[in-house]
Amino acid sequence: MAIIEMEQFSFTYPDEPEPTLRDISLKVGEGEFILLCGLSGCGKTTLLRQLKPALTPHGKSGGSIFFCGQPLRELDLRAQTADIGFVMQSPEAQIVTDKVWHELAFGLESLGLDNSVIRLRTAEMASFFGIEEWFEKDVSSLSGGQKQLLNLASVMAMQPKLLLLDEPTSQLDPIAAADFLAAVRKINEDLGVAVVLTEQRLQEVFPMTDRVIVLDSGRIFSDASPREAGAALTESSHPMAAALPAPMKIYGAVKNGLPCPMTVREGRQWLDELFREQTIRFPYIEEPQAKAEKKDAVCLKECWFSYDRNEPDVIKDLTLHIPQGELSCIVGGNGTGKSTALSIMAGIFRPCRGKVTVNGRTALLPQNPQSLFLKNTVGDDLAEVLDKRLSADEKKQKTGDVAAILDISHLLSRHPYDLSGGEQQRAALAKVLLTQPDILLLDEPTKGLDSFFKQKFADILKKLIKSGVTVVMVSHDIEFCAEFADNCTLFFNGTAIASNGARAFFAGNSFYTTAASRMTRGLFQDAVRNGDVIALCNKNRNAD
Repeated sequence: MAIIEMEQFSFTYPDEPEPTLRDISLKVGEGEFILLCGLSGCGKTTLLRQLKPALTPHGKSGGSIFFCGQPLRELDLRAQTADIGFVMQSPEAQIVTDKVWHELAFGLESLGLDNSVIRLRTAEMASFFGIEEWFEKDVSSLSGGQKQLLNLASVMAMQPKLLLLDEPTSQLDPIAAADFLAAVRKINEDLGVAVVLTEQRLQEVFPMTDRVIVLDSGRIFSDASPREAGAALTESSHPMAAALPAPMKIYGAVKNGLPCPMTVREGRQWLDELFREQTIRFPYIEEPQAKAEKKDAVCLKECWFSYDRNEPDVIKDLTLHIPQGELSCIVGGNGTGKSTALSIMAGIFRPCRGKVTVNGRTALLPQNPQSLFLKNTVGDDLAEVLDKRLSADEKKQKTGDVAAILDISHLLSRHPYDLSGGEQQRAALAKVLLTQPDILLLDEPTKGLDSFFKQKFADILKKLIKSGVTVVMVSHDIEFCAEFADNCTLFFNGTAIASNGARAFFAGNSFYTTAASRMTRGLFQDAVRNGDVIALCNKNRNAD
């Protein structure tokens, strides 16, 4: 019996002329692991929330959804809560108590279970997820990765039959994201729980799934195995092909007759076979000449900061130089002080000690885009930051221009909270850009963006930098930073550990580096971008 069965299901939001979901028919079998992906705004989150009645958005629906053979809408509240688990995108959005142990027990208490059962299940989940060491800690002291793992453990304590996850790693650093996905895979394999997961970063999750369902404008474009879905996206030149794991993209751009790799390990094996009988004559990418040193747009010198006099320092003896007219990326684990440093640059926080020099007007795009929204429509929200002396027509012109650049013209009449995560990110960025800053500070700006719009976003940044704007970006998106950054800095324990040009920075790292770099280490030198590997593969193969 299928856990979930959708038959000709459609859904339309209020006051919207077109449906968000169109004629969706699919089945989720017991123990299946399904990846749901597609461009931002394609309906992924809307579809996922249809499977959890308590989270289903208001609107008009057609067709039917069955859970274990029973109409989903007829499922009683207790069964909905216990049998269908849901993990949200933001780690903080789901936490409701102050202690780790209480968070684990909260759902079980809501179900009215005996204390002996609650104690047993919380202990079991703490052991299963390896969280015994922080079992009695305050939730506020946890990192983002620990909070998300706690959300997962709290859901699993109720022993659901179906686990739904909406871009659960989007706010996690690469190591925490890999640990979280490993836990999801363990749940699927060891407990047999069916999993439906939406995700934009496909590198890690793509190979571990049984099926990949690709949505396109509210319809199912492809429902197949990962290899078949990847082939379908590539052959049709679908924009989602840009999101495929690096080994698959590199393979598709190098003429060969070998099987397609999906993982870094398979990618290394493919390269070994590809060059088994050939000498590597061109092992590295030729770098352009070093650029002249630029003046600092921002300089933090020996800065210290804590949120409270009695709390530990978050920023510790931080010295950081941000050159003018470049894209500078800051990477590192959750809780290492990256966002705090960005707030110091913006003037939101003042360091307890140290000196901050900022040469120009700053604007900050925070990690949570909803914190910028003040009005009932996107259009009114954008106009809110414009000079009050402008006429209505001038405001409309300016908001229309920036909306067109960020592809949100069709969303101007929508409430900001009704947008998808990626659409909210673009709307918030539009609002920040309207302030015309000299220094643009971005905290996780690619979170929720699909690969197609990431390229467009990179083009926007390039134009801004060409016009003289300096961009500082905190990000967990290693692939984006490696592809487009001028320089990168690694944060650890509240300070900057290493800074370098993007290629040199990522080439020297083992974990904070790209899949292309891990795939080619020992074969090519300093090949950190997919394009680097493709160019070197083709150059060496054509050399003979």
